[in-house]
Amino acid sequence: MKVPGDGDANLHSGISIDELRTLCSKGNIKWTAHIAARLQERNVNPSDVKNCILTGEVIEQYPSDYPHPSCLVSGVDVSAKPLHVVIGVGAGHLWLITAYYPDENKWEADLKTRKGLQQ
Repeated sequence: MKVPGDGDANLHSGISIDELRTLCSKGNIKWTAHIAARLQERNVNPSDVKNCILTGEVIEQYPSDYPHPSCLVSGVDVSAKPLHVVIGVGAGHLWLITAYYPDENKWEADLKTRKGLQQ
């Protein structure tokens, strides 16, 4: 798990995939206007976002995000295509921020490591 720009990101704890899955399974999800627009623009369905959360893993943490700490989840959509979802967690809810299919020009072959990110 990485915190962008941090030299030793594996020491950081933050939002766990188990917490995300629990909130998702309970339906404690807030769909922001931003994600609604991005989903339509990128041809991603809400069921794809949920599947990504339920099958994925947290690959980056953004503890300083406002108004809630957030993270990046790498998983797959309902047709098993890789998908990334940025999610904030606060007040007992998932706050879905954006979702996108990762660009191979920006991500390593594993689609979990940003190209050029120092390890």
